Amino acid sequence: MTPRGRKYLFRSFAVIIAAAALGGCISPIPTGSGRYTSPIGGSPVISNETPYSGALRCLGRYTANRPLRIAVGQIADYTGKNESDNSGRKLTQGAALMAMSALAKAGVPLVERFDTSVAEMELKYANNKLIGDEKAPGDFRKILAGSIPGSDYYLVGGITELNFNIRSEGASGDGGGTATNSVKGTIGGSLYVMNIGLDLRLVNTNTLEVVDVISDQKQIIGRQISAGVFDFLGQQFFDASVGESALEPIQLAVRSVIERAVLEMMSRLYQTPPTSCGAALGTDRDPLADHGAPNNQTTATTMEKNDDTSRQEPYRWFGARDADAEPGLRGRYQ
Repeated sequence: MTPRGRKYLFRSFAVIIAAAALGGCISPIPTGSGRYTSPIGGSPVISNETPYSGALRCLGRYTANRPLRIAVGQIADYTGKNESDNSGRKLTQGAALMAMSALAKAGVPLVERFDTSVAEMELKYANNKLIGDEKAPGDFRKILAGSIPGSDYYLVGGITELNFNIRSEGASGDGGGTATNSVKGTIGGSLYVMNIGLDLRLVNTNTLEVVDVISDQKQIIGRQISAGVFDFLGQQFFDASVGESALEPIQLAVRSVIERAVLEMMSRLYQTPPTSCGAALGTDRDPLADHGAPNNQTTATTMEKNDDTSRQEPYRWFGARDADAEPGLRGRYQ
């Protein structure tokens, strides 16, 4: 067989092998399970946790003793940032849902105010005597005054900051022989940091007094690493490269900021002791603080708040009559 014939024969074998491989994954006829193919992946479903989730659950022993009903209103994305290809928003539009989950982790009694469309429709049907009463067959559901519990406080706010590449660093290098067929290589890496900011306020439902305001931010880090080599091997050449990139999940960072804000607010609202679940906030024992810092160094979390007494002692409130009051709940909560 001529070299040209062998060449086309090998190509035919390659096509047949590729078709057989594809045929083993995809079938043009549905199988007994009703699918053309089996999906890849087998990651189990896990709980969506942040470093502050454990402290929120710890609050349950305090919230159970003082039933204050909380409602969550609109927590919108006020950054206005969209994807470059106009495929959607950069940040989650479900911050209010994250706040509800955080309050539920803390065992806080919730009343629905975010989406009342179903309840309003049920009320309309009941008012028209269209919904039956299971306790009294043949009868209709009664509308009773005062049957819907009200909220004591409600939580509103928004995601107010999304700052890209507030600082970046990078380094790269190329090397190799000077001859045309010498081995040449390249290596490089970069780090970049962005951040998000959140502003929340807790409002007394009866008086519309804003009883607490929190403004938190979290930085997010990303990295890129790459390396490659290029060489001639006689009449052949090869060019190989490897790389790795990673970005801290932006939406998980939003959830972390929300959970930390809820933890701090509820700790004050329920008058938890300073040494309880949220005692680490604002210190180097914060779940997201830099635990790798030596003992004789102050972490960034602490340094940022050295000059702010109210943040160093988050459970201290200052009354109009006594600026040096003992740690406790702000007067407006009581």
